[in-house]
Amino acid sequence: MVKKHNILERLLKLPKKQSLFLFGARGTGKSTLLQRLFPQSNCLWLNLLDPEQETRFALNPKELENLVLALPKKISHVIIDEIQKVPKLLDVVHYLSETTEKKFILTGSSARKLKFGGANLLAGRAFVYNLFPFSFLELEDRFNLNSALQWGLLPQVVFFRTNEEKRQYLQAYTNTYLKEEIWGEQFIRRLDPFRKFLEVAAQCNTKIVNYSNVAKNTGVDDKTVKEYFALLEDTLIGFFLEPFKHSFRKRLSAKPKFYFFDCGVVRALSRSLTIPVSASTSSYGESFEHFIIVECMKLASYFKLDYRFSYLRTKDDVEIDMVVERPGKPALFIEIKSTSNVLEHHLFQLRLIAKDFKNCEPVCFSQDLMSKKIGNITVMPWRDGVLKYFYRS
Repeated sequence: MVKKHNILERLLKLPKKQSLFLFGARGTGKSTLLQRLFPQSNCLWLNLLDPEQETRFALNPKELENLVLALPKKISHVIIDEIQKVPKLLDVVHYLSETTEKKFILTGSSARKLKFGGANLLAGRAFVYNLFPFSFLELEDRFNLNSALQWGLLPQVVFFRTNEEKRQYLQAYTNTYLKEEIWGEQFIRRLDPFRKFLEVAAQCNTKIVNYSNVAKNTGVDDKTVKEYFALLEDTLIGFFLEPFKHSFRKRLSAKPKFYFFDCGVVRALSRSLTIPVSASTSSYGESFEHFIIVECMKLASYFKLDYRFSYLRTKDDVEIDMVVERPGKPALFIEIKSTSNVLEHHLFQLRLIAKDFKNCEPVCFSQDLMSKKIGNITVMPWRDGVLKYFYRS
């Protein structure tokens, strides 16, 4: 990838002749990406994080129409940052996209107001893209696995030189999320239970969600916990990995797992940033699994792969970390192992499930240096595995 002034080329490719939504959590680099792709001289840029601009358009959404109609022809794009701040602007954007030649680029770090406010999503006239923290592919020789597991891959974190700077940034990031995305947008009535929930949810990262246990440890009821998890999804801070749905006789109808969108953010929320991520520990294995699953989902999103992700667990507690259903191909059954020397006994559960489920391709992503075959299971260095199944040139 080409590096210019501490800016790395992103894998996400955006069309320049099409209106679009660009969603992503705060700090993933949406504005930086757009500044590189769309010259300021050809754009009208409106930032709704600016209280003055937010108030201006909230009071009078039609003001956007007045501005756009007065633009010279050379201004080809109108970029509106954090569109969820003033959802009513979408009606104006819809009208202008039909009556003018201007293209609109709308960014957002939350789908909450758009989802529940009946917002106009332009009836398919704007494509939808998602931006995530850096991928190891974007970082190339800058990438360090231990650092990614310890601090995550948010762009600002990657460019900090010291661990203290990274720690302070991640702590500030989580506070900003609470104050601006949650409290500032009035998504909840009381902040303290949600603050406690975030810590408990972070400690449950990569695990099957037990709503009752989370509720007990948070001090709220099950319904509120479910609303809190939905809030994490809507503000792009995390996602559910649902149980594999198939007429498989041994499949347990399990609850979903939950994953935060970045390893560093989840460590900040669980107050474990000062604890090193040490190899050969259970926490290291969980962080490695977290990292791999998020990487696979990033690339599937960037390359528009029509894959369905889930995990599988049987009534006998035999579990597969990730199932990837691919149109026209066998389902990928992926076991993730942080060891650098996968042995036959490490693959017992994967082998057991693959034996009963004929139409699957069983693979293991690990830290082995070379690929190898153990029975009918292909063990691959994790980089090779991610590239083979999720990268499109």
